[in-house]
Amino acid sequence: MSSAAGPDPSEAPEERRFLSTAEAAALERELLEDYRFGRQQLVELCGHASAVAVTKAFPLPALSRRQRTVLVVCGPEQNGAVGLVCARHLRVFEYEPTIFYPTRSLDLLHRDLTTQCEKMDIPFLSYLPTEVQLINEAYGLVVDAVLGPGVEPREVGGPCTRALATLKLLSIPLVSLDIPSGWDAETGSDSEDGLRPDVLVSLAAPKRCAGRFSGRHHFVAGRFVPDDVLRKFALRLPGYTGTDCVAAL
Repeated sequence: MSSAAGPDPSEAPEERRFLSTAEAAALERELLEDYRFGRQQLVELCGHASAVAVTKAFPLPALSRRQRTVLVVCGPEQNGAVGLVCARHLRVFEYEPTIFYPTRSLDLLHRDLTTQCEKMDIPFLSYLPTEVQLINEAYGLVVDAVLGPGVEPREVGGPCTRALATLKLLSIPLVSLDIPSGWDAETGSDSEDGLRPDVLVSLAAPKRCAGRFSGRHHFVAGRFVPDDVLRKFALRLPGYTGTDCVAAL
């Protein structure tokens, strides 16, 4: 691993909480190559923890029947795979997820996760209504799993960019996984269609753009990251309580 991917010496370790895009990629490589995590394993861990974060921000007993309906919008890259896992676990947790997955990946992992959701009778939308009020009335909240770090809207095609334009206009709560879709992972500056989530779930560790997040809840879903790796990247994050797989920031 090159020294360029290590911690930024300008950031004091006791204050450092955020990863650059290069550092996030290096941390994931370390888990995959040195610790022998599998890609599917990491996606499953992140997706499960993302669903748990939703249950903490929106506890089922406090929701009306309509508010239990969750629209999960998935892109074709790894964040979309995490979204598919999140939807499956939300179903297990007795929420009522529906998936919009407009640009389906041919990657075997994505196909397997899609099959699992279909086998669990999670509905897939064939299109996303452009009338915002229809979505506001049909769902209690939305999970944004469209773009991840380093993925630009133009890379995932027109259907995803049109979906982001619609999501930006919603009045129901929005949960973004890892980074809000449309944001620059380094600076937090957003494109024309950048989202403004109420809840952010940082996967493994917060990315630099999370420093500009000002929503209601920010969770980190990274209990699976070994302590040695946290120390290597000078990450000082809140401790996890009991058996929780997410922590509030």
